[in-house]
Amino acid sequence: MDTDAHSVADAERSRVRGRGTQVLREPGVWLCGYLAVLAAIAFWPVPVDRGAGPLLERIEQLIPWLTYDVIEFAANVVLFMPFGALLALILPRRRWVLPLALLVTVAIEAGQALLLTQRTPAFSDNVANVLGAAIGMLGVMAVGRMRSRGPR
Repeated sequence: MDTDAHSVADAERSRVRGRGTQVLREPGVWLCGYLAVLAAIAFWPVPVDRGAGPLLERIEQLIPWLTYDVIEFAANVVLFMPFGALLALILPRRRWVLPLALLVTVAIEAGQALLLTQRTPAFSDNVANVLGAAIGMLGVMAVGRMRSRGPR
């Protein structure tokens, strides 16, 4: 293979590799992956924290205010932060982020109530999930503001 053929092959590999990394920069791709993971967690037939009881009890012994309910609420907040952030990056109007988060979380809780006998839907999950989406959205907005100001 001559030098020109090598450089053409190298350029093609770089172009294909560049396209792959460009896809990973698309929030829509990340949202699809996130939604798949969210659906798996939300509709797992048994509680996803099953088996974590001894660990959670030990944590509560060490830090009494860190109860199961506090940990579960915080986990739901963290679970929905990417949802809010990704929607804020994708949607042309951010005012839709929280209504969509509420719609998704209500659908999840209703699905758990109707379809999964070993899962317990809770109103507090809706609150935590929407709070997480709000934090994710506000994080995107804060980063956007910092970038628009530029370096000081």
